Amino acid sequence: MERFLPDDEATVAFGQELAGLLEPGDIVSLEGELGAGKSALARATIRALAGDPELEVPSPTFALVQPYDTPRGPVLHADLYRLGEAAEAEELGLLDNANAFVLVEWAERAAHVAEVATIVIALSIPSGGSGRNLVLTRR
Repeated sequence: MERFLPDDEATVAFGQELAGLLEPGDIVSLEGELGAGKSALARATIRALAGDPELEVPSPTFALVQPYDTPRGPVLHADLYRLGEAAEAEELGLLDNANAFVLVEWAERAAHVAEVATIVIALSIPSGGSGRNLVLTRR
């Protein structure tokens, strides 16, 4: 699936759509350069899973992983950008709960996490810098 997300509202709408497509146990790898919209899409998806558009969803950049309890089930939001080495990802417990929804930014920094992703979303900034290109692949 390919989409152009022209603005923040389109990103939120796609996050809501994605939340409806996710099944317990899905691991979503969010790929793209800094500023491509990975965190914004993760926030929108988590808020939709929680059924709370005002839910505080801080970036997990420094904590590495933020857990959420939602009516749909447990959600883990991870950002592996600051990971020192791939083995450190195992300590985060991202793959421990087979029923959790897992959204991972920078999963490529831990190959064993990236390899088991059931959905890969690649975000890119088009020339001109407005909006985002999105490519979703289900494995």
